Amino acid sequence: MMEPVIQLERVTKDYGGGRGVFDLSFAVGRGEVVGFLGANGAGKSVTMRLLMGFVRADGGRATLGGRPCFADRAAIQREVGYLPGELALPGDMTGRSFLAFVAGMRGTALPCRANALIDYFELDPSAKLRAMSKGTRQKVGIVAAFMHGPAVLLLDEPTSGLDLLMQRRFVELVRAEKRRGATILLSSHVLGEVEGTCDRALFVRSGRLTSEACAADLTLDATLEHLYGAEALRRRWGDAAEGRAAGNRSAAPSDSVDLGRSPASSERGGVR
Repeated sequence: MMEPVIQLERVTKDYGGGRGVFDLSFAVGRGEVVGFLGANGAGKSVTMRLLMGFVRADGGRATLGGRPCFADRAAIQREVGYLPGELALPGDMTGRSFLAFVAGMRGTALPCRANALIDYFELDPSAKLRAMSKGTRQKVGIVAAFMHGPAVLLLDEPTSGLDLLMQRRFVELVRAEKRRGATILLSSHVLGEVEGTCDRALFVRSGRLTSEACAADLTLDATLEHLYGAEALRRRWGDAAEGRAAGNRSAAPSDSVDLGRSPASSERGGVR
């Protein structure tokens, strides 16, 4: 691995009732794109919020570029491109006024790159945010995260609400950012998105890191086994599970696979 830019060392944030992250350690090297995969409630969003300095860890150490995330949270929040899993946008603002507001919080005018991204995602920023669809609001969030050309991006379910065309455009954007040298941690439920962008993937379950895999090994069944365990995969596929986990892909297209749901609760022949 190249020089670590994102680093967690035995980080714990305990919300009680088994919620949070526990003794979590991993690093993302400079210029890497790393997928962060887990079921709903596995601790992905908590980890992103810890890295942004929105919450303080109960124990351990979280750093970005060598800086402690909570102590240096003001600078980190100005510099890092962050897209939260749940966007809470001010409904009375238009898309463009919100983007200008975000730029102002970073101490700059609205960058020219914002207009290029607006065009790229076919976004009409003149409407009030409260009148926008979920997918359109998501586009606003993506533009806000990428428009200042950040060196580090933390992306939590970035294509939620986007149609397939815009998901593919997002994948191309992430690839371009990687070529530019950006360091990216990407949480996603869409296997095709992870396959198309990431160098490797980290798997988290119940707030704990369980395994990792390189991008070449991200077959559907192997990924589901990392996330939910071999027993869940056997319950899904029965006696064929062992052979499938060895490397065969599901017939379901990876763009359609929802990794947030256990395979044991999904219908045979499709994950949704």
